[in-house]
Parts: sequence; C-alpha cells; structure tokens
Amino acid sequence: MNAPERLKPHGTIGDLLVARGVLQPEHINTIIERQHSHDEPFGEAAIALKLLQRSDLDAALSTQFNYGYLHDNDTHLSRELVTAFKPFSSVSEEMRALRGQIMLRWLNDDRRRRMLSVVSPQAQDGRSFIAANLAVVFSQQGQRTLLIDANLRQPRQSQLFHTGHSAGLAGILAGRARLEVIEAVPGLPGLRVLPAGSSPPNPQELVGMASFGDLLQQVSQNFDVVLIDTPACDRFADAEIIAARTGAALVVARKNRTPMRRVNDLARRLQDTGVAVVGSILNQH
Repeated sequence: MNAPERLKPHGTIGDLLVARGVLQPEHINTIIERQHSHDEPFGEAAIALKLLQRSDLDAALSTQFNYGYLHDNDTHLSRELVTAFKPFSSVSEEMRALRGQIMLRWLNDDRRRRMLSVVSPQAQDGRSFIAANLAVVFSQQGQRTLLIDANLRQPRQSQLFHTGHSAGLAGILAGRARLEVIEAVPGLPGLRVLPAGSSPPNPQELVGMASFGDLLQQVSQNFDVVLIDTPACDRFADAEIIAARTGAALVVARKNRTPMRRVNDLARRLQDTGVAVVGSILNQH
C-alpha cells in the first residue's frame, strides 16, 4: 500500500501559469507592475488586464497549493463529488465546516482517534455522499485520507470514484487480496479509496472478523484520517459493528425524510456500546 505523502506548496503562480501555457512570459512584467500599483495579488492583476481567465487561475492555485480540484471537463469521477468539482460552492463550505467540527471533537494525533464511521438510520439518507465529499475536503487540507467503503451489501463509492478493483475490502477480509487494492484518486493527491469489492454472501460476518480490526489498525498508521462508509442501520447490524471497531461515528439524516426518533434511537444505541457520536449532520442534498 502506498499512502499519500504529506503535501507541500510549490512553484510561483506566474511560473505555473506560464508552464500551463495560459500566460505568455512577456506579460509577466506588465502584470507585476499592475500588481504593485494596485496592491493586488498577481492572479487578480492578470485577470484585470484580461490576460488570464478565472478558471485558469483557480486551476493553477490548486496546483500551487496541492489543492485537489477537478475541472468541469473531467469525466473520470462522479459529479456528486461536489467538493472536488466546485470547491468554492456552499456545499463545499458546509463540508469544510463539518471537517472543522470533527477535528475539534475527535480526530487528533492519537492513532486510535483517526478513524470515523459514517452511519445513518435508513437507506437514501446520503451517507455515501457525505462520506465521499468529507474525504475530499480532508485531503484538500493536506491530510493523508483513506475512504473505506464498508457497505458490502450495496456499495456506492465505486460508482462515485469509478474504482477498478473487484476484490476490494471484501477480498482483503476473505484473504483473497492485500492492501494493494487501495486506489489513488486522479486529481486528488491526498486521497485514497478502498472500494467494497464484490458483494459477499456473509457481509456481517466479514466486518465482525478480527481481520477487519487488524486492517483498521494497519491503515491508521499510514493515514491521518480514515473515513468508513457503512450500510443503513435499520435493516442490518453491520454499521454498528463497524462503528464499534472505529470507536466513533458521524450520524447522517436527510431533511424532511429521516424521522428524528430513528436518529435519536441510533445515537443512543451507539453510545450504549461505547461509540463516541462525534456529531450529526442534516443532509439537504
């Protein structure tokens, strides 16, 4: 398994723009003169002089600061990854605020507190959407992030990230695969995804095995953040077993759809088994 390296900013914005071919070298001095006279950033000066498009500046800034950011013409990932395609949208701002709360309440340098299960009472609450976009914003912050799809019944992350391995988590737990099935995500350098793999006949038994706990211990040594997508809790016990393994959970509910009594019941069951409920989020998307 190759965990992502910690990311560092690199290159001046002018150098990057010239290297991309969207800015001519002979325009650099003109832009710098405007930058100094108007006390504005280099990129804004170039846009004011009509020498640069806003989209080209955003792309260069994302490269300069290793900020995972995908362009509208990218087709290798699902458009549901809003935080990757539209990092300046209101949805992305909400995800960054959620990221901040999670970091304050749970995640820290303790290896045992780098993992978080994303759970919800019922299907269609938006667990996978939240888990995927939350993983993106953690990686955009420079955190070495792993997203595990532990929904071995109806996995969604392979559809969002277009992963290629059929073995995935199920293959690892069954002893048929190793951590090499963890996949890098093009355009998001700090993010790795472990897909669920082929749906097995015994998903609850697999996530209850000691090998699942061993896997989590191993990846927690190589990643700063480990997020785990899970099945709905109203039909299966998988998610509660997984949350017990990670020690913490984020509860997702969908606006105007998820009964609050189910949310409260789930939170109480998790807490009764020693799981820290780090927070809850009302999914409006």
